[in-house]
Amino acid sequence: MAAGSEVTAASYIQHHLQNLTFGRHPENGWSFAHSAEEAREMGFWAIHLDTMGWSIAMGLLFIWIFRKAGKIATTGVPGGLQNAVEMVIEFIESLVRSAFHGKNPIIAPLALTLFVWILLMNTLKIIPVDYFPELFVRLGVDYMKIVPTTDVNATLGMALGVFLLILYYSFKVKGVGGFARELSLTPFNHWLLIPFNLVLEIVSLVVKPFSLAMRLFGNMFAGEVIFILIALLPFWAIWLLDVPWAIFHILVVTLQAFIFTMLTVVYLSAAHEHH
Repeated sequence: MAAGSEVTAASYIQHHLQNLTFGRHPENGWSFAHSAEEAREMGFWAIHLDTMGWSIAMGLLFIWIFRKAGKIATTGVPGGLQNAVEMVIEFIESLVRSAFHGKNPIIAPLALTLFVWILLMNTLKIIPVDYFPELFVRLGVDYMKIVPTTDVNATLGMALGVFLLILYYSFKVKGVGGFARELSLTPFNHWLLIPFNLVLEIVSLVVKPFSLAMRLFGNMFAGEVIFILIALLPFWAIWLLDVPWAIFHILVVTLQAFIFTMLTVVYLSAAHEHH
């Protein structure tokens, strides 16, 4: 590839990986970022509007689908939508029964929400990478990433929410003293090893949200990059590679939604257990 085409390819990749960022720029004040450098200069409190917008849209779509399925539910021969929703609910019920060993009516609805919401956000990746960025450029919007789970801010936000629930139920079920004893006397039940236990358990506890976030983000971001690289190939090669990769990625987006949900249930189950 010639030097000029390399620059074009680099700018194409950077454009498709750049979020629509709004924040307070040191020189421009409150504005949209027109480059990755401007987005960085806006600092921590800048907002990725595309991530927020598409994640909220997928949440509303989830509510609409299940509300509609509830309205048309029948005791007779179910329709396709009712069948699909019932299959998902039964799948989540089976998952929670096998992985959660406490008693909490919140866990199953939480698992259902996480699985379907993440699945819908991941599935946006199947849309060809050029469609929405080009559409929004024509509408005057410079950047548009439509897959929220390719943004570490979204995955880390969900993981931190799970982490807060872990802490909440750990204190609620075990009490402050019980949770402290668990951290200080696990895995070695001897007072001389309390410092070692504390370091081990606190690190293990803190790593949980980061592992949840980075696993989902890493898989989705890597898949997005591959789709973008395929889009740079000649027309015949795009169809030769893009369709098989998209079909394979259907498995990936489903698997990543399942893994995030499964680990959430497992972590919350551990928060309900007494040692």
